[in-house]
Amino acid sequence: MLHETRSRIPLPFAALLLLVASSACAARQEATAKPEPAAAHWSYSGDTGPDHWGTLDEAYFAAAKGVAQSPIDIVTGAAIEAQAPALVFTAASVPLTIVNNGHTIEVDCAAGNSVQFGSQTYALKQFHFHSPSEHTLDGRNAALEMHMVHKMADGHAAVVGVLIQEGATNAAFDAIWQHLPATPGPEVTVPGVTIDPTSLLPADRGYYFYDGSLTTPPCTEGIRWFVLKTPIQMSSGQIAAFRKAYYGNNRPVQPHHARIVLRTP
Repeated sequence: MLHETRSRIPLPFAALLLLVASSACAARQEATAKPEPAAAHWSYSGDTGPDHWGTLDEAYFAAAKGVAQSPIDIVTGAAIEAQAPALVFTAASVPLTIVNNGHTIEVDCAAGNSVQFGSQTYALKQFHFHSPSEHTLDGRNAALEMHMVHKMADGHAAVVGVLIQEGATNAAFDAIWQHLPATPGPEVTVPGVTIDPTSLLPADRGYYFYDGSLTTPPCTEGIRWFVLKTPIQMSSGQIAAFRKAYYGNNRPVQPHHARIVLRTP
């Protein structure tokens, strides 16, 4: 664990980014050397639950052997402050294409939305939800967590995590919540309905940053994580509507190992 006083010292982001990258370099190299995942069944409980993911298929090796796994508990007082680039989101309305895939409810996104981090631009591919949240802040889960999955043309991925707390009704989700598929089935594009994914984000886009993994099999490492510092709200009714389909679809937090968590001021 880093000493808390370090978190009060703003440091150049480029230098800290090298530290973050080096702390998971070996894990990334190992991950890229393994084969693509097979279609082994996995779940969130029992013999196919998170404790067993690493044994279900050779392609899921990182779930058991990785040293840069996600999610993690973010200790806010220990995160190191860095003068980091802002996350710049490009907005575009896209058709609502939604699917209950048996693990979560996912919204797939047509081209047009992206996030820029310094000189790197990642295209938004899809976003989905976990309840309760997968990441925790100081040991506490939020009611839900939204993961916005982005990729660069070369395949490198970044995920923006948004914590969702119980509070006021969030009208930005109305179009999606009106079409939540209750049971697994094929992907559906809802006629005449469009969404702007950036409208789902908080106004303050400050973030915690670390190097991690996918939170579902194959749990591939080398994923850049940006967990927004400011949560959004949903009403108890909105939360309950999602939980009718999924509750407990969250992987437990994973060890930090030698990783560093950065935060914007």
